[in-house]
Amino acid sequence: MPRSAIWKSIADTLRQEVAQGLYPPGSRLPTEAELSARFGVNRHTVRRALADLSEGGVVHARRGAGVFVTARPTDYPLGRRVRFHQNVMASGRTPSRRLTRLETRAPTGVEAEALGLVEGESVHVVEGVSLVDGQPVAVFRSVFSAQRFPGLLDALRGQNSVTAALAACGLADYTRAETRITAKSASAVLALNLQIAEGAPILRSVATNIDGSGRPVEFGTTWFAGDRVTLTVSPDLAGG
Repeated sequence: MPRSAIWKSIADTLRQEVAQGLYPPGSRLPTEAELSARFGVNRHTVRRALADLSEGGVVHARRGAGVFVTARPTDYPLGRRVRFHQNVMASGRTPSRRLTRLETRAPTGVEAEALGLVEGESVHVVEGVSLVDGQPVAVFRSVFSAQRFPGLLDALRGQNSVTAALAACGLADYTRAETRITAKSASAVLALNLQIAEGAPILRSVATNIDGSGRPVEFGTTWFAGDRVTLTVSPDLAGG
C-alpha cells in the first residue's frame, strides 16, 4: 500500500488535535517554523498541510498574525435593540471594536434623507471593524447628525461604544426602525479588513435607528463576513 503524503499526515494530525480541543476556536496555531521543527519537515510541506486545513474551513490565515482555528459562527440577533457588545457577550464570546474613521462631513443624499436633515447640516461618520474573540466579523459605518450630537466624536475617542457615547450626549435609549439585508461579494478593501478572500460572500445590513419619539438617530451600514455570523431577525427579540 502506498504511503500517504507527509503533508496529508500532518494535516490529519492537526485536524484531530483541533477536534480534541487542543487548539480551541479562535486560537493561533504554532508558527510554520515551530511546526516544521515538530514534524521534521520543511516549511513548504507545512504550508501544504495548512492549505489543506484552510480549504476545509478548519483554519484561516490573518495577514501578519498567523494561522488561527476558525471559530464557530456567532449568533447575532437583529431585534428592536441591536447592541454589538451585548449580543456577542450573550453568545459567550468576547467582543471588541477597532475604530478606523471619525470624521465630520457633508451628508450624501441617502444619509440626509434617512436622518431627516435639512440643507446645510453635516454628519459625523464613524467607521470601524467589529471583532469576536479577536477575529474580524464585520465592518461598519454609522452616520449621525452633527448638529444634534456635537460632542459624539469626542465621546467616541475615549471609548469604542456607540451606545455609551450617545448616552454621554444625552440619548439614553434608541431602537431599530428597520433593517435591510442583502447578499454581496467582498471587495478588496472589505476583504482586507475582514481577513477573508476577495469575492467571498458577505451580508450587508442597512439600518436606521430612532429615539423614543421616532426621530432618526443613526443611519448605519454593516458588512458581515458571511461564514462568521448567523443573523437572526426578530422584531420583538429584545422586548419593548
